[in-house]
This record gives sequence, C-alpha cells and structure tokens, in this order.
Amino acid sequence: MAEIRMDAINTMGDAGSRSGDRAKRVVVAMSGGVDSSVAAYLLAQQGYEVIGVTMRLFAVPDEDAPRLNRSCCSIEDVDDARAVCRALGAKHYFLNFEKEFKKHVVDYFVSEYERGRTPHPCLACNDKLKFEFLLQRARFMNADFVATGHYARVDQEGGEWRLKRGIDPGKDQSYVLFTLGQAQLSHLLLPIGEYDKEEIRRIASEAGLPVADKPDSQDICFIPDGDYKAFVEPRLGVRTPGVIVDSDGIVLAEHDGVHRFTVGQRKGLPLPGGSPRPIFVTDIDPDEGRVTVGHAEQLMRHRLSCGGVTWVSGSAPVDGAHVEARVRYHGSDIPAVVRPDGDNAIVEFESPQRAITPGQAVVFYDGDRILGGGMIEHALPELVAVTP
Repeated sequence: MAEIRMDAINTMGDAGSRSGDRAKRVVVAMSGGVDSSVAAYLLAQQGYEVIGVTMRLFAVPDEDAPRLNRSCCSIEDVDDARAVCRALGAKHYFLNFEKEFKKHVVDYFVSEYERGRTPHPCLACNDKLKFEFLLQRARFMNADFVATGHYARVDQEGGEWRLKRGIDPGKDQSYVLFTLGQAQLSHLLLPIGEYDKEEIRRIASEAGLPVADKPDSQDICFIPDGDYKAFVEPRLGVRTPGVIVDSDGIVLAEHDGVHRFTVGQRKGLPLPGGSPRPIFVTDIDPDEGRVTVGHAEQLMRHRLSCGGVTWVSGSAPVDGAHVEARVRYHGSDIPAVVRPDGDNAIVEFESPQRAITPGQAVVFYDGDRILGGGMIEHALPELVAVTP
C-alpha cells in the first residue's frame, strides 16, 4: 500500500472533526479517472463509508462511441469507476443527469456563443451538477458529504469555511470552484488537494487501482474533437450575421454569425490577406453583429465589469478591496482593486490584461484563499488622465 498522508486528508474540510465518532457516509463523484478514484480511496482509508456516483451526462450514439471513449463520461469511464468501487468494497451508482446537463451546460454553451460570448462549460458543470444537483441526490442517500477529485482544499477558521488552492500549481482547479458558498463547503470534501499529480498516480499504483496509468481527459466531454463551431451551429436558435470592422470603423469583410468569434481570436478570421502585423478580434457587438479587429496592443485593458458575483464567505468585501485577480483558467494572478456593487463589480488591474473575454470568469484570490468571483461582462475603456 502507498504511504498515505492522513494528516493532510484530515485538513480537507476539517474532516477529522466533522466525522465524529462514527463513520460518515460520503458520495464521491467518480468520472472514472485517476483523480476521483484516488479521492474515493483516500476517504475509504480514512474510515468513511464511500458511495461512488458516476453521472450520465449525455447519450452516446453507437457510431460515436469509439470517438467519445477518448473523452470523459464514456462507457469505458463508467466501467472504470465501477471497477474502482468494487476494489474498495464500495457501492457504485450510475445516475442520469442528461436533462440537467442539457439545460445547464449544453444550452448555456450554445446561448453564450449566440450572444458573442465565450462560455466556460466546466464551470457551469461544476456549479450546477456536481455541487447542486449531486448534493441534492446525496441527501436522498442519507450522505453527510459530497467529495470530488478537484485539486483544491477546504478548511475552517473562526467558524468560516474557506476554499483554498490545491498545492500543485500545475493542477490547481480552484478557478472553477469560486461559486461555492458556506453551505456547500460545509458538506464538501476535497481529498486530493494536498497532493501533486505525481503523488496521486503513485498512490493509485501502490494501491492497485486499475486506473493508475489512465491518461487525463483533455477535451470538453461533449465535444471531444474540439470543433466547437460544428457542435454549436446546428443548435443555434439565433444567428447574428454582420460585418468585421477595424478600430476606425472601416468595414473589412462580412461574416455569417458572431458565434464564430471570440475576443483574442487570431486564426480563422475571414479577412483579406496582406496585413504586415497579426490581427485579432478586439470586441464583439452581438446586437449589431459587429466584430472589431485590431493589433495586439488593442487587446490590453486595465478594467472590466463583471456580473453574477459571489463571495465564498457570503459577504462582499468593502469597496476598493485589494485582491489578486485572474481572468483565465491558466492565467496569472494580478494585483487588482475590486469595487462591488450588489451582484456586479468593477475590477481595476495594476497592470493591463490581454484579451479580457466576455463569458469567462474573473476570480479573486488572497494568497491561497479564493475569495469569490464573477462572470466577465466586458472590458471597460481606459481612463483618460485629465490635465489640471
């Protein structure tokens, strides 16, 4: 058996103090990959009663099965999750979440492109399915906790639950968990956040788990070939054609829909050749169907507006709070000032950020702690200094 750092596991949501004197029941979201499998293993080693749950998110046509087997959520993944549970002596259930997945992930994904925005489907899947509907199902199973294989951590200090980065910076997934609040964190275990990926694979191998060498899934589960346009176009309810213009408003070309573009895009622009410098999408107006393009420096902005803002603590900080903010999953954390206004906020960065993209998340950090975040509405114009 692998040498398991039980002291590290006990810091996950203060699991030791939360478990009391009897074994607690935990529902583990199991994708069939090594991370969620090791999460289940670590919790079983700690004495929890583990119930593995794999979610059916979409129906797979027979002709697509081999291709989809390379993504997550395939039939092969279900079999792997079931085999791990069998090895642990744990129950395993296969739950149908197709209706919820279509409404909250696929329909959202398409509608965002219709609006000229760039969606983040993994964030939507985590928010609605793993930490809302799954928690509801867990209650029906009389479970005390839900656990996942995310690289992040939960602890408690001064009566407040805190969400923290995973210790492996290359695998940290805290960016997609910023919507979690106090009620959810009090019932959440994240067993692998104290480990790096190499340790997780070592644990899986030494524990004899059948997924120890299984490759990580790299693609969006419902678009494994990465062709978003081919997926979105037959599902569009609204198509907004228009023109492509430069920063001076001069029409350069026509296009057949804003869903084909995203801020920061360079490849695939239907423009005449001959530009001596690379051209990027700098702005999208979905109402007018106008796509603006320009050079790299025109993508740089100091300020953004965001909506749907949530705070892990349940309370917004004072106006002008200093944070570190990130505007993309694998981006850098940049010092910034947040000015909350109800469910909205203005974020002002210390240094300009490239390609602030509507529809993506901006997440606020204080060191290792995730404070909250929101969805980017748009970049704001640069402030012009007034000469006295």
